[in-house]
Amino acid sequence: MGLHETLAVWSDREPTLDEELRALSDEDAPEMANLPPDWTGVLATLFISTAMGQHGPRVKVYIKTGRGQPSASISIGPNPRILASSLDERDLNRIAPKAIEWVALNHEALTTFWFEGEGLAIADVANFARSLKRV
Repeated sequence: MGLHETLAVWSDREPTLDEELRALSDEDAPEMANLPPDWTGVLATLFISTAMGQHGPRVKVYIKTGRGQPSASISIGPNPRILASSLDERDLNRIAPKAIEWVALNHEALTTFWFEGEGLAIADVANFARSLKRV
């Protein structure tokens, strides 16, 4: 991937977190957290953030955490869906149903965090993450 590649080029695949973060300007730094399985009830790590990039509200799902790891993006809303994935299809099929259920259960809080969570102190982000419901 070249240094001048933009998010528009990624329409055919799920970008890594590293690619998305490198595309942001300094003013666009999001609040973010990796939620472990014992907090969510999903057998994967769920990455939540405030508004990031030029796409709509979504949650990223990881088997292993890390900026360069494969992931899937799920839209945030009452009827969430998989938007893109670079996960192995078997892993996606195993994890997606519970992850989608978790997003649907928490969509109102996640939407508020996406649009209004910037500038929260780390303690507030942690308290917010702990307040989300488990599946």
